[in-house]
Amino acid sequence: MNPVLAPEKQRSTLSNLIAGVLGGLIVLIAGAILIATDVIDTGDSRTVVRQAPISQPASDPAATDGGRTVQDIYREEGEGVVFVEADGVTDEGSLLGQQGTATGSGFVVDKDGTILTNAHVVDGADAVTVSFQEGGESIDAEVKGVDADIDLAVLKIDPAQVNNLQTIPLGDSSQAEVGDPVVAIGNPLGFQRTVTTGIVSALGRQIDAPSGFSISNVIQTDASINPGNSGGPLLDAQGRVIGINSQIATSGGQGSVGIGFAVPVNVAKQVLPQLREGKEIERAYLGVQMAAVTEELQKELDLPVGEGALITESVEGGPADDAGLRGGTEASGAPSGEGDLIVGIDGETVSDPDGVAAAVAGKKPGDTIKVEVRRGEETRTITVTLGERPEQLGQSNSAQPDEQQPPEDDGGGGLLP
Repeated sequence: MNPVLAPEKQRSTLSNLIAGVLGGLIVLIAGAILIATDVIDTGDSRTVVRQAPISQPASDPAATDGGRTVQDIYREEGEGVVFVEADGVTDEGSLLGQQGTATGSGFVVDKDGTILTNAHVVDGADAVTVSFQEGGESIDAEVKGVDADIDLAVLKIDPAQVNNLQTIPLGDSSQAEVGDPVVAIGNPLGFQRTVTTGIVSALGRQIDAPSGFSISNVIQTDASINPGNSGGPLLDAQGRVIGINSQIATSGGQGSVGIGFAVPVNVAKQVLPQLREGKEIERAYLGVQMAAVTEELQKELDLPVGEGALITESVEGGPADDAGLRGGTEASGAPSGEGDLIVGIDGETVSDPDGVAAAVAGKKPGDTIKVEVRRGEETRTITVTLGERPEQLGQSNSAQPDEQQPPEDDGGGGLLP
């Protein structure tokens, strides 16, 4: 038989017993809470899944909800994306100029049935139809206006033919920043209403329009777009259109390699009112081709300054030529030191050809501008009356526009069929 414990040891044992009981109760309570909140798996088959929202672009600090999910955007804004079929479009890539059916994408911008798409999808078509779902009814669409210079076109359908017509809000492409998340919805390779995601990969890119002129400040994205995505929306994290998908770089192939280009929606918003009314878009032009001044070019040609737009061609009979601006090109096609170097327009400094193009873009045919040039060591200011841009680059009845020298062929890319 064990001896009786001393009173001090009895008290110590009792304290340890009470502490153990309390500790056990705490563990049981904590465990019950964790089980109730699904932190501890009790072996049941229930799984709680919550889709993470698209990261909110830093360019939109006013938004506080952290962005919408891709599912949200697809369910709501996706309803406003259409499949476009255009019959009788000439295939410019065909040696015989064959006519056929072009397919692409578009999206509704107004409850009255106004749809925005690419010019190269519908320009010259005999008939255009749109449908809102796979195997859905084809609805006749009227081509209200086409602007081949920025690859945009406006279609119009009867809104009464669509139940609960969904419009897609237009955003502000000037607020887009590299790294912002984006969503593309379209009909690649005929697969209707396909959604892909990515980011804004770069800003300020330049692509060729169907007319042969350049479109500046284009958005580059790695969201997968392919033939058939033409004219579809590029959306931000709130489901607002920031661009109209238009071209891809392919490196000689046919499919997406993660380099796509979208015309900024702000450009579309500028011409949308005129195109809806069927009005022709008139653009001013200077009538020159230019090369950017690089450090290497400055040294090679001994140019007086290290920035500006070097005129390589002042087209005969064009506004610049009539005003006395000079171009200069070697027999090899490389710029020569004989051309005028544009350094300013209307008192504002310009550092490259894009600066010249932007200054002219804000003018109308018939307006005059004061062009500051460096000709050797001499600085001159020459007044030029701007002309009207021709429909196609290189037309003989008018001068070339304000074009930067094209880059060397990168092995592929171009308009999305």
